[in-house]
Amino acid sequence: MAEQIGLETSGRDLEFLADVPQRLEAEVARAEISMSEIARWEVGSVVRFDKVLGESVDLLAGDRLIARGEVVIVNDRYGLRVSEITHPDERVNGRRR
Repeated sequence: MAEQIGLETSGRDLEFLADVPQRLEAEVARAEISMSEIARWEVGSVVRFDKVLGESVDLLAGDRLIARGEVVIVNDRYGLRVSEITHPDERVNGRRR
């Protein structure tokens, strides 16, 4: 059965937060590139990233990692099929330990 995020944490009722909108971002990959390399870019340049094709994408709420999943297409738009929900106790500075 799939894991779900509830609105009750440590005995505190968080129901009042249920309708607060959250901005979500899916981070596909990151790269660290020197300014001199960026200065050499031209149209058609290719930037290599740290993730391998097919690797999970991070889902962030603000700067906090909340889940991971795979990119899908839903009605000609990008979506994310959640494969893992990160537990709040396992997060340090928005990243899983």
